[in-house]
Amino acid sequence: APVASSLCVRYTHRAVVITGGLLASSGMALGFLGINMVWMYATTGFLQGLGISFSWTPAISIVSHYFSKKRALANAIASAGECVFAFTFGPFFQWLISQYGWRGALLIIGGIQLNICVCGVLMRPLASSCLLEASCSETETPPVNSSSRINKEDKSSIMHKTFNWMLVRRMEFVLYAIFGILAAMSFFVPPLFLVPLSYSLGINESWTASLLSILAVVDFAGRLLCGWYANLHITKTVHLLTMTITLISTSLMLLPLANNYLSLAIFTGFYGFFFGTTVAVHITVLADVVGMTDFDSALGLFMLIRSTGGFVGPPLASLIVDMAGDYRAGFYMAGATLVLSAVFLVTLDQLQQRKERGRQTNTKPEKSTLPYSSIHFLKLQ
Repeated sequence: APVASSLCVRYTHRAVVITGGLLASSGMALGFLGINMVWMYATTGFLQGLGISFSWTPAISIVSHYFSKKRALANAIASAGECVFAFTFGPFFQWLISQYGWRGALLIIGGIQLNICVCGVLMRPLASSCLLEASCSETETPPVNSSSRINKEDKSSIMHKTFNWMLVRRMEFVLYAIFGILAAMSFFVPPLFLVPLSYSLGINESWTASLLSILAVVDFAGRLLCGWYANLHITKTVHLLTMTITLISTSLMLLPLANNYLSLAIFTGFYGFFFGTTVAVHITVLADVVGMTDFDSALGLFMLIRSTGGFVGPPLASLIVDMAGDYRAGFYMAGATLVLSAVFLVTLDQLQQRKERGRQTNTKPEKSTLPYSSIHFLKLQ
C-alpha cells in the first residue's frame, strides 16, 4: 500500500490502477500453470496481491480527491462493490471450478481482472485536491499578478510529489493507526468462525451458506445508509465511527448467545449492518484527520499499519478458540478488541477538540486588542 500511494503521488492514480490490473491478472493467469507450491505463492499470492494493492489503494484515494462535500457518500457507494462481489461471485467461482477445474477457473478469473484496467482508464487525473481546497480561500481575496500565482502552484505541486513518511510523528495519525490495528484484528474473525459455529449448533449446511448471503446484503445496506447519513453532516464523522464500532462490538458480544438458526441470523445481520457502516466512514475519518494534502501518503501508511492487525487477529483468535474449546471465544475476543479500539477513537477526538480550543483562544486576544486600544486612545484625547 505505501508503494502504491507513493507511485500515485509521483505519477497518476490512473497509471497505478492499470498497472495493478495487469499484475493481478498476470498472477492469476500464471497460477494456471500450477508448477508447485512455491510457484503458486509467487503468482496467485505475491503477484496478484501486489496487483490488488496497486488497484485498490488508488481507487479509494481518488474517490476522496473527486468529492469534497459528499465524500462520505461517495466512499460508501464505491466500497459497496465489495458486498456485490461477496454476494454474487462466490457462487460463480464455485460454478467455474466445477465446470473448468481450478486451473481453468484461475485463467478465467485472470481474464475478468483485466477489467480493472478498464476502470483505471476511466479515472480522469485531477489537480491535487489540496491545491483545489487552497484556491477556494485565494478566490476570496483580490488576485495578485499571474506570474506569482503560477509560481506558487508550481512549488505546491513539486512539494506534493513526495511521499510524506513524517505522518508517523503526528499524534492524531498514530492514534488512528492504532485504532486501525485493533479494528483489523477483529474484522477478520467473525467470517472465520461463523460457519464452524453454526455447524456446532447443528444447523444444516444449506442454511449455513445463507448466513454469508445475509451478511453481504445487510453490509451493502449499512454502507449506503451510513454514507447518506454522514453526508448530512449532522454528526461528526469520528463520533459516527465511534458509535458504529461500539455497536459492532455489542453485536459480537451477543452473537455467541444464539442457539438456533433464527437467532444466529439476526445477530449476524446486526453485525453485518454495523460493519458496513464502519467501512463506509472510516476512510472519510482518515481524510479529516490528516487533511487532503497528505491523504495519499496517509492512506498507504494506514493500510500498511492496519494490515498487521489483520495478520495477527485470526491466528490469535484461533489460539483462544483452541484453548477454550469453544468457537464463541473467538467472537468475545473480537468484541473486546473493538471496545479497546473505540477508546483510541475517543482519545483522538479529545485531542482534536483540545487543539481546536487552543486555536480559538490564540485568536481571541488578536480580535480584542483593537477595541481596547481605540478606547485607550480616546481617553488620551
